[in-house]
Amino acid sequence: SSWTPDAWPILISGDPTRSLNNSKHASKPCTPYPPSSVSGSSLLHAEAVDCSLSPPGTLLKFNCGKMAGGKKKKEVKKETGLGLSFKKDENFGEWYSEVVVHGEMIEYYDISGCYILRPWSMGIWEIMQVFFDAEIKKMKIKNCYFPLFVSSSVLEKEKDHIEGFAPEVAWVTKSGKSDLEIPIAIRPTSETVMYPYFSKWIRGHRDLPLKLNQWCNVVRWEFSNPTPFIRSREFLWQEGHTAFATKEEADEEVLQVLELYRRIYEEFLAIPVIKGKKSEMEKFAGGLYTTSVEVNKGHGRGVQGATSHCLGQNFAKMFEINFENEKGEKGMVWQNSWAYSTRTIGVMVMVHGDDKGLVLPPKVASVQVVVVPVPYKDADTQGILDACTATVETLSEAGIRAESDLRDNYSPGWKYSQWEMKGVPLRIEIGPKDLANNQVRCVRRDNGSKSDIKRDNLVEQVKTLLDNIQQSLLDAAKQKRDASVQVVKTWDEFKDALAQKKMILAPWCDEEEVEKDVKERTRGEMGAAKSLCSPLEQPELPEGTICFASGKPAKKWTYWGRSY
Repeated sequence: SSWTPDAWPILISGDPTRSLNNSKHASKPCTPYPPSSVSGSSLLHAEAVDCSLSPPGTLLKFNCGKMAGGKKKKEVKKETGLGLSFKKDENFGEWYSEVVVHGEMIEYYDISGCYILRPWSMGIWEIMQVFFDAEIKKMKIKNCYFPLFVSSSVLEKEKDHIEGFAPEVAWVTKSGKSDLEIPIAIRPTSETVMYPYFSKWIRGHRDLPLKLNQWCNVVRWEFSNPTPFIRSREFLWQEGHTAFATKEEADEEVLQVLELYRRIYEEFLAIPVIKGKKSEMEKFAGGLYTTSVEVNKGHGRGVQGATSHCLGQNFAKMFEINFENEKGEKGMVWQNSWAYSTRTIGVMVMVHGDDKGLVLPPKVASVQVVVVPVPYKDADTQGILDACTATVETLSEAGIRAESDLRDNYSPGWKYSQWEMKGVPLRIEIGPKDLANNQVRCVRRDNGSKSDIKRDNLVEQVKTLLDNIQQSLLDAAKQKRDASVQVVKTWDEFKDALAQKKMILAPWCDEEEVEKDVKERTRGEMGAAKSLCSPLEQPELPEGTICFASGKPAKKWTYWGRSY
């Protein structure tokens, strides 16, 4: 039937874009939008239809003529499609918006900047959480939980700190219909929440070090253009807060934690990072210095992957966190704070995803292997299904996260596309020939290569494949990163590299006014360039090297670029 008002499309499963673009009626790509933007009248029409078995991308088309008693009977037709509407290299922003929804990572919520984390993404977060929690426990760091709310008087106690967060703080001002006498803030971070109690708990040197961590949510409200995982108003994270008797102890921990963050990215997410130190302009508000792991995702934009801050004694002074040492002398503690968040998941999507959808590194995939039966005509279908079940059991007993897809209402090809969209690292196919030859067909998600392996050494071969996929993803990401970094020494070279969407490594004089000037001179539609970090492992800086922006003597090499 024709695309007319008598055949309005009703979009199901929060998957509008893919459905429209794969429909024969589509004349041009459609911009993704959250399911809440589907019209209310359309949703009312859809309520009478059982959509529980509708696959992602299902388009229900109602011919809304008259039914009995003056109205025509509704005719329901299904059309499905699993492809993305946008290509990663052609329209990165729209591609990303699609892939996180179609890959079942998030669902849009009716409050801008807030997202539902679906089990597929929460599984990734939980795997990283298990690793990190075990590692910090080895460092004698203990978990705790502090309230979400903070009084305005406490929040405003550290002036420099709160000024850095003031635009992002959300306030509770009413209870029911009554105005609160004193507004209550929702934590954007927990320094001012926790440190009044540090001063209560720390009295002498025997109370040190105090090492706490909490897994929680935080809210940072005031910004435009929210991006799932990367820039959201509420997000999950861990935040560590520690206090020491000496600066040396604090400095040592800063780097220990930074190394754990590197391991999360490189060993689990297969993403190479740069460990570096932030400039004075970019450091944590109220801190002494900030270190970070920076990700170059390409397209000239860096992403701050995680941060480890030395707070010095600034907060100790404000909150009177004092102690008495072994000699009976009074002193202030040295403090650190450090955190990583669900932003890690978004970075992983950006770096590894492709035009088919997500690509998950095996170490963080909730499902590392999916087993799909491929029945054929009069073949032994039950035997194939039994082989799939046995394969999953064998892999699961060996510690491999495996599932079978035995749904009989979808074709094998449809299942392949869905699991590719979700990024499962390895697909195993079992058909009649595989059953007869006591083998399985393995298909890698990262490069699509296929191989047949005997069931006799299934576990060993699958483990080898998963290890190879993990390493291949890291190697490919390193290659892309290195290709997108350009070393420059002059302002003209800097401008050219920025126009080519490169991350830039340049000699810098380390002066705040020069950094401000670089920002001002590069403002444009793509946003201003800024310093990302100065790598901890500094390349050689020959004597006489001058700053690319000011012509003054250079003090260090620094990465520059635009950022999320």
